[in-house]
Amino acid sequence: MNVSATLNTLRLLGRPWLCLPHATIPTFNDLPVPLSDAFGTLNPNIRAVVLDKDNCFAVPKENVVYKPYTDKFTSLLHHYKPPHLLIVSNSAGTTTSDPSSTHASLLSRNTGIPVLQHSTKKPGCGAQILAHFLNAPSSHVTSANQIAVVGDRLFTDVMLASLMGSWAVWVRDGVVKSRNPFLAWERELPATLERFGFRAPVPRAGG
Repeated sequence: MNVSATLNTLRLLGRPWLCLPHATIPTFNDLPVPLSDAFGTLNPNIRAVVLDKDNCFAVPKENVVYKPYTDKFTSLLHHYKPPHLLIVSNSAGTTTSDPSSTHASLLSRNTGIPVLQHSTKKPGCGAQILAHFLNAPSSHVTSANQIAVVGDRLFTDVMLASLMGSWAVWVRDGVVKSRNPFLAWERELPATLERFGFRAPVPRAGG
């Protein structure tokens, strides 16, 4: 059970815009590189990228890049490179789901990107992510609004970005299309909230 997601989802009662992305793409293959192009005229200064794993660039529970996404992944890796890239997964690198870091180590080896070791699952690990980049001077990250989070879940990946004060790119369809009714409802939620006038707030320096 993801206690972090359960507790943080309660924040949506007062701030429903926390689950709204700043940009939406169908699949990882549609991710613009550089990522600043995803946000249109806002053109933020994206210095670092956080990637979700499951159903974002990989088949759930697999620790390799989904083959049709190889070229896009290589392009992203070429443009940003570690320490500007970080994988943050709730299945690899967490003390509960991956206590021996077996999956995190394999994933990092297969992708060439470090995997965050975190005790609190998304969306509650924002402080650890920001500390990771701030402690790597060559990342040139000085504020959370210089980070973009890419993932397929509104209540973990997008909320993580919102709570951090970072930019959110929502991968709407993912690698595997699920028939889960909750996920179908989740996919429709942004359009519903936007019809009621809600919008994702623009991240600001120090915000």
